[in-house]
Amino acid sequence: MSLSANNSYLWYNSIVRKEGMTQRHIIIGDVHGMSEELSALMASVQPTDKDTVVFVGDLVDKGPDSAGVVSMVREMAENASFEVIVVEGNHEEKHRRFRKNMIVRPEVAHEQARNDKELAKITESLSTKDVAFLESSVTFYKIPDHDAIVVHGGIPGNMKSFPPDVDESQMSSSQRKKLGLDRVQRTRYISAKTGSPIHVDDQTPADPFWANVYDGRFGHIIFGHQPFMTGVKEFPFATGIDTGAVHGGKLTAMIIKSSGERSFISVPSRLMAKPFQHRMQ
Repeated sequence: MSLSANNSYLWYNSIVRKEGMTQRHIIIGDVHGMSEELSALMASVQPTDKDTVVFVGDLVDKGPDSAGVVSMVREMAENASFEVIVVEGNHEEKHRRFRKNMIVRPEVAHEQARNDKELAKITESLSTKDVAFLESSVTFYKIPDHDAIVVHGGIPGNMKSFPPDVDESQMSSSQRKKLGLDRVQRTRYISAKTGSPIHVDDQTPADPFWANVYDGRFGHIIFGHQPFMTGVKEFPFATGIDTGAVHGGKLTAMIIKSSGERSFISVPSRLMAKPFQHRMQ
């Protein structure tokens, strides 16, 4: 499907063709430990040495095989002929904090583990290589030729600037927080008054889902985090590709060719569909 026919997809139209540029960007939604579905999806998209595969984050938690997914993606990055990028999701960030607390604040780590049984279990199941690989994930990934950014969560309404490249996002937690980059991992709903992210439990009917009001100031946003059980969700300046594999939906890849043409490939989850409390539809 070509995007030039729809004004909602103007972000694809300013493409600079380059010799040797990535042939396809393959952006994969939240995997959440669904290793069989990831294997099936990769077999369907069949990346080549000219492709770049980008994961929107949340490789881990909830599903049956978090360690298997991390190992699979790491080995892909180490051995495949195509480039692999992992954007850190809020679940990877939670595990990163837990690993740090185990060293510097063990009492806090103990409390985290008590409240979340998966933390210690998954940490123990990851190899040293797997942990190092997760630690190398990025906060966002830009696709300049398509004026697009891949993030895990969303863009707060009061976010005024975005780092020009990913290197500038690899900074301390306090620096990321000052720039608001910590919030792009978790943003779903924002305050109608301030634009600040709010917890779903604090949302009022007036507080919108961030992508419904995002004005495209940073380009088109490709995101996960929010499961859309009926399929990929299109907004004027954003595309949500978490189609709820771990909730019994599908695992989806968004494929963008160098021409700007895009398509989606999904594989069904082997799990039975189950309710999700943050589901928008």
